[in-house]
Amino acid sequence: MMGLEILLSVFTVLFFLVALSGIKIVPQSHEYVVEQFGKYVKSLKAGLNFIVPLLNRVAHKVSIIERQLDPQEISVITKDNVEVHLTTAVFFRIVDAAKSVYRIADIDQAVRTTVTSIVRATGGQMEFDEVQSRREFINERIQNSLSEACAVWGIEITRTEVLDVSVDQSTRTAMQQQLNAERERRAAVTKAEGERQAQQLKADGQLYTAQREAEGRRVLADAEAYATTTVGEAIQHNGQSAIDFEIMKKQIESVAEIAKSPNSKLIILPTDVTKSLGAIGAMLEVVRNK
Repeated sequence: MMGLEILLSVFTVLFFLVALSGIKIVPQSHEYVVEQFGKYVKSLKAGLNFIVPLLNRVAHKVSIIERQLDPQEISVITKDNVEVHLTTAVFFRIVDAAKSVYRIADIDQAVRTTVTSIVRATGGQMEFDEVQSRREFINERIQNSLSEACAVWGIEITRTEVLDVSVDQSTRTAMQQQLNAERERRAAVTKAEGERQAQQLKADGQLYTAQREAEGRRVLADAEAYATTTVGEAIQHNGQSAIDFEIMKKQIESVAEIAKSPNSKLIILPTDVTKSLGAIGAMLEVVRNK
């Protein structure tokens, strides 16, 4: 009787332990892969789960938290035959635990190899300047292509980054020389353009001066022509009196010029000149009366 009780107690304990082995508590950041006789049965999500004791077992505990691959430097030959080195970083997480353990042995290495292939293919279709200026395009291209390639492994690519674009020393020296030559060319073009504008402004100024001088001569010629016409009309209408008026005016102008001389101390006017002054006054009075 005592032996039966002991056997029953042992059986109860074993049953309890076996039943307890069928209870699985999965952490939030994991998934468990369950096998039955070596064959995949199901995946256990986070929380409390149950499996068939003795028949089923947890074969793999897979972390589904997002992870980052170590940055890797990839050598790329661009479309214009420039060798550049792109440093990339990839972020991903496992969305299907079964695929991640049954379809690929080393996930990290598989992703690195795929990234290298995609980056080289993308960079080979672009010129060096585009590689430097279109990083967002390269990031998007890597993420899209990588997501498509890694879907079969149960992986989701969450983010990709091109951290740096660098070249070797010889290429950097050649680029610096090209940059200096371009700067010198732009400086020469700017200088030539400035000289051209200066010459243009100078020519415009000379043209303006010539135009103003020509305009002044034209106005003076018009004034002289007008004066001549006026005198001619006066002679035509007034006859000899107009002629005498012009002669007397010239005499007065000559006297005025003599008076301006610094050496002139005493001016003796001929009687004809004084008469001329009187005659001019009389003629002006006649003109006013008309």
